[in-house]
Amino acid sequence: MSDTPTEVGEAVPASQKSSWASFLKSIAGVSGDLSSLTAPPFILSPISLTEFPAYWCERPELFAAIADAKTDESRSVAVLKWFISTLKGQYTSRNEKLGSEKKPLNPVLGELFYGFWPDLNSRGRTNLVVEQVSHHPPITAYYIENVSKGLTLQGHSAQKTSFSGGSIIVKQIGHAVLTVDLPGGAKEQFLITLPRLRIDGLWYGSPYIELTETSYIQSSTGWLSTIEYKGKGYFSGKSHQFKALLTPPGSNNARRTFEGLWHTTSKDVGSGELFTDVQGPKEEVSVASLDEQDEWESRRLWSAVAKGIREGDFETASREKSKIENEQRQRRRDELAADTTWPLKHFDHIDSDPVYEELGRLFKANPPAEDAYVFKNNGPHQ
Repeated sequence: MSDTPTEVGEAVPASQKSSWASFLKSIAGVSGDLSSLTAPPFILSPISLTEFPAYWCERPELFAAIADAKTDESRSVAVLKWFISTLKGQYTSRNEKLGSEKKPLNPVLGELFYGFWPDLNSRGRTNLVVEQVSHHPPITAYYIENVSKGLTLQGHSAQKTSFSGGSIIVKQIGHAVLTVDLPGGAKEQFLITLPRLRIDGLWYGSPYIELTETSYIQSSTGWLSTIEYKGKGYFSGKSHQFKALLTPPGSNNARRTFEGLWHTTSKDVGSGELFTDVQGPKEEVSVASLDEQDEWESRRLWSAVAKGIREGDFETASREKSKIENEQRQRRRDELAADTTWPLKHFDHIDSDPVYEELGRLFKANPPAEDAYVFKNNGPHQ
């Protein structure tokens, strides 16, 4: 499918065009955050935002390969390669599968998602624990580990959305910290910041995502990857472009440069060698069957809504979604009346992340401090 649809309304079912027009009008009329707006059911994805951290590891062999790098520089290259290879799954896969970008289901507080990627070819097993730790604003916390490789990734993400120039602008809030156990007992940490998104194609009823601005991967050894994202209308008019500069400790001069398209291939500019290629199949996360899942687990919680969306039965999807949302509103009212708060199951909140502050200082991160959610080491895999 092309990135820029040519037929107006090509992704909007005829029966839903007035609903889509009303949605666009409501978006254009909001000057602040859009998160409270209700999207028409046909533009919804059958997947909750709580599942999104699985995109970090849909190429688990690249995640595992970070532990095999022998030098500080080669580890930073391996982390950058893994990170760039996660972007297609996170930001274009729904576009390809569903005909256009869809809005993920807004998770409920306490929603859970558990998964794993099995040990194949000596890469070790990779486990995933996700919890929706806030509803207003929606914040998703996650923890990924590969014990045999000595790798952990801990982070959280939230979104602030606004409307500008015919596009939805999504500022991603949060960060991730990757910790690598080194031979001899030392640890290396990488602070990973998140790119901004721009959702275009709204007027065609066929939204798609572009990444914009700059994100960073800062190693505790001093190596820094600066990743610049460009879309249509820049270098060569292609979508999904990036350019990454890897600079050594204490220097402003790049040692390595990588560029290309994050949804297909990229190269090492210096050597001309292939750097990333994500055109082959990715590996979906393995999860328990629905009847084995807890009532708070994503796929069980949203199963009736997802079924309605997949089958085009938007009336059922809308009714089941409202049922879940009304139940949540009542739960919050009950908590308010009882002066209690929802207890987090897998994470503790801290007001300031010392790793973010320390590593962020090296590249003048903005903001200079961020909160974090620390895993309690009590997931289903422990």
